[in-house]
Amino acid sequence: MDNLAFIRDTMERAGTFTAVSGWGMVIVGIAALTAAAIAVRQPTEVGWLNTWLAAAVLAPLIMIAAIIRKARAARLPLMSGAGRKFLLSFSPPVIVGALLTIELYRLGMYAVLPGLWLLIYGTAVVAGGAYSVRVVPVMGLCFMVAGAIALFTPPTMNDFLMAAAFGGLHIAFGIPIARRHGG
Repeated sequence: MDNLAFIRDTMERAGTFTAVSGWGMVIVGIAALTAAAIAVRQPTEVGWLNTWLAAAVLAPLIMIAAIIRKARAARLPLMSGAGRKFLLSFSPPVIVGALLTIELYRLGMYAVLPGLWLLIYGTAVVAGGAYSVRVVPVMGLCFMVAGAIALFTPPTMNDFLMAAAFGGLHIAFGIPIARRHGG
């Protein structure tokens, strides 16, 4: 029995986190496109920031619900080896991004935020994606490229880049993930 437990534990640690929900990503992408449409119409920078922060709070809630639903349907343990590694790799960059957002807000440096958000989110996806299906880290790299572009383009492009990345990339990668990996 000890040998079986050891083998099961070893296989869990070596596995990939397949509960990433492609359909959840599509819904997050639609929410981001909606946020971009609202943010671009905001008369103040604070209104713009609040719109994107609302989307940033909503997106993880959508993904957590979608991941839980997919994991339950497939009878996959969420906090097994690969799921735990995904979470532990994904979370630190997101926490860093939240802390830097607070400081950049305090300094009034709104124009830097889209590039920062895209780069840090991309970093989180690449790091967590190391324990997921192969296409996830590729998506993270695409977010990082969008972030680099956002840092060096005029601020008037920010909402377009945020819509293209947070909206378009989630949808473009979410559909194939849903089709190939069961939702």
